[in-house]
Amino acid sequence: MENTYEFFSRLIGTLAVILLVAAYTGSTQFLKNYIGKKKNWKFILFTGLFGGLFGVYGNISGIALNGAVISVRDIGPMLAGFIGGPVSGVIAGVIAGIHRLTMGGITAAACVVATSVIGLLCGVISGAFPNVLKKYYWILLIGMAMETLHLCIVLILVKPYSVAFDIVRQIALPFISVNAIGIALMMGIIHFMEKQQAMSLERERMKSELEVANVIQHSLLPSLTDKYPGRPEVAVSASMQAAKDVGGDFYDVFYVDADRLAFLIGDVSGKGVPAALFMASSKIILQNCIRDIPMLSEALFTANNVLCEKNEADMFVTLWAGILDLKSGGLTYVSAGHNPPVLIRGRNAEYLKSKNCFVLAGMENAKYKETELQLTAGDGLFLYTDGVTEASTRENELYGDDRLLACLTDCADADVHAILENVKKSVDAFVRDNEQFDDITMLYFKWK
Repeated sequence: MENTYEFFSRLIGTLAVILLVAAYTGSTQFLKNYIGKKKNWKFILFTGLFGGLFGVYGNISGIALNGAVISVRDIGPMLAGFIGGPVSGVIAGVIAGIHRLTMGGITAAACVVATSVIGLLCGVISGAFPNVLKKYYWILLIGMAMETLHLCIVLILVKPYSVAFDIVRQIALPFISVNAIGIALMMGIIHFMEKQQAMSLERERMKSELEVANVIQHSLLPSLTDKYPGRPEVAVSASMQAAKDVGGDFYDVFYVDADRLAFLIGDVSGKGVPAALFMASSKIILQNCIRDIPMLSEALFTANNVLCEKNEADMFVTLWAGILDLKSGGLTYVSAGHNPPVLIRGRNAEYLKSKNCFVLAGMENAKYKETELQLTAGDGLFLYTDGVTEASTRENELYGDDRLLACLTDCADADVHAILENVKKSVDAFVRDNEQFDDITMLYFKWK
């Protein structure tokens, strides 16, 4: 009983070192370059050598008993066979066996045969029944069977039989159980590594796709330059900064006819890819309806019903849409649940108060009411999404409407680009290092 306890404690100690080395090696890029790859000759050789080294360490740290060395050497050949196939298993078995042979003892020759056979059989099993290796209880049972086979080989080859039987009797329980549990744990580490690598590749793929989606999303937004809108009556600037790789905010500027320019800013509920897809669909539908239907309120009525029909994800859009007559400065607009814009007139900035209608895609046949505003020369309108006013500090203090109004009042006489830059700097200075949790989109146009 005392010997059995000693065998257990020392074998478990050796196993712990092997598992620790395996876990550390598995966490490095070196081994990740091999795991999961096609089993070419380099892979087979590597896994064979890798398993053989584990077997050698098992020999060195083994327990001497009547000319035998009790160890966990078989874990190496079993591991090599499972992940590298029969050839890898045999390579690992031969390496561990030859090293055991150099140590001498009554069971040395039997151990060479046993480790080689075990490596071969584990390789055959992995090729014939690959799904078996995904079940840890099967690995445990196979490990117990291999170690039982090892002891049977010792009983057959070692003479005199009475000595062999005495050795097997003393070591059978710790030898079989520790090696079987060890290979099950080792294969668990291997499977974990494979899953981590697959997850890493999937993350890289998704990151690459999101970067492409970000480029595509920004390409959907109009490029506002000196050439577009390209009219001396109006100056326009806009920006969008998504909280994630892609966002649900959007803005749009397009001609309804030769002298009327439409301005839109919207915010889709939610974030990420679903919001970005709904944003793209909403933008296209809105643009088509506003261009094809003369009255803005009717255009939004139609767009809302179309969005409701396609709204399986139960998302909605807040929207501010206005049409500016570039000749007269007359502005017709509709607010569908969106933040009130800020009218900048001279050095004064104030929120534009008007009836706020229901959001788009929230309810079929919702009515939208137009509001008229006559701009005077030099008037500007600042449009934004709630990512601006709801930007917060780490203490959850919101930037808020008052700070936005104060910022716009201070820079009221700046040009259209400087207006947006000043607001962005003001928001960044307020939130400091707190993470951005919502998309921040701004659009400013001035009727000259």
